Amino acid sequence: MEHLLTKLELGFEEMVSIRRYLHANPELSFQEVHTPAYIANYHRELGLEVREGVGGRGVVATLRGAKPGKTVALRADFDALAIQELNDLPYKSKVDGVMHACGHDGHTATLLVLAKVLTEMKEEIEGNIVFIHQFAEELAPGGAKPMIEDGCLDGVDVIFGTHLWAPTPLGEVWVRQGPIMAAADRFEITINGVGGHGAEPHNSVDAILIASHFVTQLQSIVSRRINPLKSAVISVGHFEASNPFNVIAGKVELKGTVRTFDEDIRTQIEKEIELLLKSVCEGAHATYDYTFFRGYPPVVNHPEETKFLAEVAGQINEVEQVIECDPLMIGEDFAYYLEKVPGTFYITGAKDPSWETAYPHHHPQFNFDERAMLIAAKTLGLATLEYLKESK
Repeated sequence: MEHLLTKLELGFEEMVSIRRYLHANPELSFQEVHTPAYIANYHRELGLEVREGVGGRGVVATLRGAKPGKTVALRADFDALAIQELNDLPYKSKVDGVMHACGHDGHTATLLVLAKVLTEMKEEIEGNIVFIHQFAEELAPGGAKPMIEDGCLDGVDVIFGTHLWAPTPLGEVWVRQGPIMAAADRFEITINGVGGHGAEPHNSVDAILIASHFVTQLQSIVSRRINPLKSAVISVGHFEASNPFNVIAGKVELKGTVRTFDEDIRTQIEKEIELLLKSVCEGAHATYDYTFFRGYPPVVNHPEETKFLAEVAGQINEVEQVIECDPLMIGEDFAYYLEKVPGTFYITGAKDPSWETAYPHHHPQFNFDERAMLIAAKTLGLATLEYLKESK
């Protein structure tokens, strides 16, 4: 196993080089062309079995060890976000309005160099390793589900994945048995009133006033309708009425998100939003349109595999702490993989110790400590080899 760790250290410069190249050349979800081709070519040069166009734009590479055994899958995503980068970096995005603002460039670089090192150790490997490179994690319905439907998990016994996390200090690895990330749903609402002159409100049905009452009361769903021992978040992020200053709005559009861990709570909130919306609108003589879009389900880690990963992470010199973390309200379509096979998804701390604060994910100045990639590669690689060895 020391052989693996030493090889990864020697490959760190290449990891950084790949990450910076991908960072400078980002591609949006469902629009990835160059990135999957780059990934496929890299694996093909290693001599691995490569499938392109998996589920649409995904890439799957398979390393078959010299000895028989089980099959481990490792996953990295590679899409970017519609954000204009504000970092002043020599490798800043060359594409206007598109940026790797979530670390997927680092995930991809980590997995590619790990694949190279494991391929060099092929004669020692007891079993198979599947490298899943996923498109479109950032935009539901995402790439995981169609890739699974196209067979990326066929024959897989276990799957491991990590997210480089800029707010978490370098050297920390966060794990959690059970739900670690939330279901991520969204809703869209149109409130239809009657527009009119601002001087004659009695001849109008003010959609802005109605929408304001609704948004204010919306938080009572979590505080008064949901069991306080259950977690839930409802946030309205879009409130729009395109009207002149002196005209009472006849229509308001609202968009928001719901985050939950429990399927019953998820369903309850979907119904409670419409019940509240209906009562507010009927009382004000307005009508509404309401659509609830179910996004990714919660990421639910399997206990045995999570415990195993935590023990492996504790063996890495650069890992200072392995922490059982609280659930995170962010969403991730890694959830779909864990619905099909056992495995775990964990957090690799990526905040540079010299930073007072770290810009959050999806921020135009997002960045991470690249040394986190080496920690991620060591943890994933060691977990893979240990699992195959113990499962023979």
